[in-house]
Amino acid sequence: MKTFISENYLLHNDFGKELYHDYARKLPIVDYHNHLSPNEINENRVFENISQVWLAGDHYKWRAMRALGIKEEYITGKASDKEKFMKWAETVPYTVRNPLYQWTHLELLRYFDIDDLLTNQNGEEIYDTATALLQQSSHHTLGLLEQRNVELLCTTDDPIDMLDDHKAIAQNNKTLRVFPAFRPDKAYAVGNGPKYLEYIAKLESAVGSSITSFDDLLSALENRIDYFHENGSRLADHGLERLYHYTVQEFDCDVLFRKLIEGKKLSKDEISFFKSRTLLFLSKSYHRKGWTQQFHLGAIRDNNKRLLSKLGPDTGFDSIGDFSQARALGGFLNELDSSNQLAKTIIYNLNPSDNEVFATMAGNFNDGSIKGKVQFGAAWWFLDQKDGMEKQLNTLSNMGLLSCSVGMLTDSRSFLSFPRHEYFRRILCNLIGNDVANGELPPDHKWLGKIVQDICYNNAKSYFNFPG
Repeated sequence: MKTFISENYLLHNDFGKELYHDYARKLPIVDYHNHLSPNEINENRVFENISQVWLAGDHYKWRAMRALGIKEEYITGKASDKEKFMKWAETVPYTVRNPLYQWTHLELLRYFDIDDLLTNQNGEEIYDTATALLQQSSHHTLGLLEQRNVELLCTTDDPIDMLDDHKAIAQNNKTLRVFPAFRPDKAYAVGNGPKYLEYIAKLESAVGSSITSFDDLLSALENRIDYFHENGSRLADHGLERLYHYTVQEFDCDVLFRKLIEGKKLSKDEISFFKSRTLLFLSKSYHRKGWTQQFHLGAIRDNNKRLLSKLGPDTGFDSIGDFSQARALGGFLNELDSSNQLAKTIIYNLNPSDNEVFATMAGNFNDGSIKGKVQFGAAWWFLDQKDGMEKQLNTLSNMGLLSCSVGMLTDSRSFLSFPRHEYFRRILCNLIGNDVANGELPPDHKWLGKIVQDICYNNAKSYFNFPG
C-alpha cells in the first residue's frame, strides 16, 4: 500500500497550504540542539545499512518494539542488523496513531523516495533499497544533511571534549556550519560517587591543572567555556529534573567539594545546593560571553533498574516526571536578573501540565533588551509530536509572542531525523491557517508568511549570534 503522506500532509485548510508551500517549505534548517556525532559528520560516515543510521540509538523505536513483545536480542542485542530491521518492519504497522508511524514513513519518503508503507512483507525489499542508496555519496552523512537543506547545526558536547572534529569541519567544509554546544551536566553530577571523581580527573586533563577545590572547579569550567567560545560555541544546554534555588548560604561548596574528594557522600540537600551554586556561576559566565543557555527540565531517568543494569543509560527507560518547577525556576532566573546577569534563556518542559507555568515564567524576564530574550522552548522529547506541538504553540500564543519563537530542533541522534522540521512547519502553518479559516486572523498572506518564516528560520539566525 502506498504512503498517506501527500503534498498537503497535515495541511487541512487552503490558507495553511499556501503558507507552507509559499513561505516555509524551502527554508534552510538551523538545528540548534541535537545529539549528532561530530565525528560522523567530519568523517562523512558511510552507513553499512539502514539499521545503523535508523535504529541504532533510537530509544523511541526500542520502546515501541518492547511494548509489542519483541525480544531484546532484536533491539539492542546480538541479532544482525537485518534481523533487527525486520523486527522493526514487523512493529511499524502496530504503531498507528503513534508519531513513530508518521515519522517512519516521512523519513522513508524524504530520504529514500520509498512511498510504500513499511511492513514485514516488504521489509526486506525496503532494507535492501535503502541500504544500497546509503552507499552513494548523496546518502553519506554530509549528503543526508544536504538533502534536507541543513545550513547550520549545533551538537551537544561535554566540557572535556577537545572539539577536534568541529575544528576539522570548520576548516574543510565551506557550506555546512557545525558548532559545539556546551553540556556540563557531568561537572555537577555530584551524586554519582566514584564516577564523579573519574570525571574530575578527565576535566583536570582537559585544562592541564589540578582541581582540588570548588574554586578550581569553577575556574576549570570557565576555561572550557572560553575554549568552546573560541571554537564557535554560542549555546549551553543542561538536562535537569528541575532547577534549584536557595535564598541563604546553607552550605559551603568548598567543604562539600572536599567531602567529595575524600570519597564521602553528600546529602540530598547538599547535592541540590552544590548544583545550584555551580549553575549560577555557569549562567553568569554564559552572560559574559553573550551565549544562550538552555534548560531541559522534567525528565525522570533510568526508572527500570533491572534493565538499566543490563543495557545502561539512554536505552529507553526514561519518562515524564512530576517535579515542582515554578518557585525554584523563578528564583533562579530572578537571582541572575537582579544583577543583570541573565543570559538569553530557553526553558523546555517535559511535563505538559507545566506548559502554562513555563510560558508565563519566560514572560517575567523579558526586559526589552533582546527580542525573545527568555523563551518557552519547543515541545520536547515525549511532546515533540502533533498534539504536543500544537499545545506548546497554543500556550505560547496565548501567554507570550509566538512570533518571537526560535522554532524547532531535532534533539536527535539520527541523521534521518530532519524531516521533523518539515513536520513542525506543516503543523505551524495549519494552525495559523485554521485561525484564518475561522475568521480569527486576517487573511494577510505576506504578513503571516513573514511570521512563519521568522519562526522557522529568521529568528534563530538572529538570536544565537553564531560567528561569521
